Amino acid sequence: MKYVDEFNDRKIVGKIASEISALKVSANIMEVCGTHTSSIFRHGIRDLLPSGVRLLTGPGCPVCVTSQSDIDSMIGLCEIEDAVIATFGDMMRVPGSSGSLAAKRAEGAQVRPVYSPTDALEIAVRERDRKVIFLGVGFETTAPAVAATIIAAGEKGLNNFWVYSAHKIMPPAIRAILSADEIRIDGLMLPGHVSTILGPKPYEFINVPSVIAGFEPMDIMLSIHMLLKQIKTGEKPRVGNEYGRAVRPGGNEKAKKVMNEVFETGDAEWRGFGLIPGSGLDIKKKYGRFDAKKAFGAVAVAGGAGKTACICGQILRGLKTPKDCSLFGSACTPDKPVGPCMVSSEGACSTYYKYGAR
Repeated sequence: MKYVDEFNDRKIVGKIASEISALKVSANIMEVCGTHTSSIFRHGIRDLLPSGVRLLTGPGCPVCVTSQSDIDSMIGLCEIEDAVIATFGDMMRVPGSSGSLAAKRAEGAQVRPVYSPTDALEIAVRERDRKVIFLGVGFETTAPAVAATIIAAGEKGLNNFWVYSAHKIMPPAIRAILSADEIRIDGLMLPGHVSTILGPKPYEFINVPSVIAGFEPMDIMLSIHMLLKQIKTGEKPRVGNEYGRAVRPGGNEKAKKVMNEVFETGDAEWRGFGLIPGSGLDIKKKYGRFDAKKAFGAVAVAGGAGKTACICGQILRGLKTPKDCSLFGSACTPDKPVGPCMVSSEGACSTYYKYGAR
């Protein structure tokens, strides 16, 4: 296969669907990645599967799993004099305990959406009189670029640039899901983007069948087929790699090297999961002068919205679907989100709403 169109071929996808049905296997499969969830709905994958094959959403949306305390701290940074808060666009509208980054911007705070951490670095170079703080949110996919930006800031001798690291790594979260044993998971569709960095090896602890999957319809259907074959044979669980055109056995060594140069693992709070040991990326002491948490400490946010009926945390653990939420599609919509799962393009609620699962 050379071209993306070939991965969308209806005849081939239909043939794989027939082979899946012929296996006659019932299973709960969790797609860990939010981009998989979006692709599954966009292409109508669920309608092609037999009723016994159930797809569960997982914690693969970095915006969604960012803890409420981190969101509140990020909003609190807006109160710093002469601060510019640079952030990916998805973070702008995530509700905090009181307001959001978008609301702070409307009040006059310098909150600027950027496409990459280097955009934030360029702001710091241009505006030396301002304190530029980049909100680092993401998994292993974005962490190397942020690490490279921190190294570049050091080489430029910048003293007005910081990163608030809320980065998380995926394997510990998968371990937490499986060890919690809250729901039966027979197989895992592992994230393609993260795996281009990590490679298959970090997933070898997984005790159920698992497959690294790409994002086109044929990728997803082939991955489900590979998982169901493993489940049916009852063989020892192993990590399959359907996405071999992008995921190499050793991952991306250069990306891992730069990430490990700047970051070290630490405990991190995940929405819906609580504290997961070793699941976060903290800035190393060597680059501590760029660590916004150390430079500005915990910034309190006045007021509080209190608890809501939002079940985003349960959705991220695969226990509920957006349609189980009493707020979905009424009190909570993309125009007026109550929780982050309705904000991010990778969020399950946003995907369900966008593709008509109401």
